[in-house]
Amino acid sequence: QVHLVESGGGLVQAGGSLRLSCAASGRTLRTPVMAWFRQAPGKEREFVARIQWTGAGTYFADSVKGRFTISVDNAKNTVYLQMISLKPEDTAVYYCATDRSIAVHTTASSYDYWGQGTQVTVSS
Repeated sequence: QVHLVESGGGLVQAGGSLRLSCAASGRTLRTPVMAWFRQAPGKEREFVARIQWTGAGTYFADSVKGRFTISVDNAKNTVYLQMISLKPEDTAVYYCATDRSIAVHTTASSYDYWGQGTQVTVSS
C-alpha cells in the first residue's frame, strides 16, 4: 500500500505561481514513478507530468511544457509540481499518483495509487 497526500493548492491570479507537494508513505520502493494529473469539472482526468524517484525520466503534457516543472526530494519522500505562468485553464483538482512501471504512461488507468487531490483555481 502507498499513501499519498497532496497539498499546496489554492486561488491564484492568472500569471501567478503555485507549488504543489505530494507526500508519499508506505511501499514507495515498489512504485518507481510518480505523476501529477488534473481534473477540471466535467472533464476527464488529464495527465500533467511524471518523474522517477531517481529524478530522471521527466515528461510533461504539451499544455504545461515550459511552465511546469516536476521534482523529487527522496529524503522527504515528496514530489513537487512547480507551476508558473498559470492560466485560467489550469484550474482543476490536481492529483498525484504512482506507477509500478518505468514506462511513460499518460492514461490514468495505468496508475495504481492516488491521493485525495488539491484544488487549484486560477482567476482571470
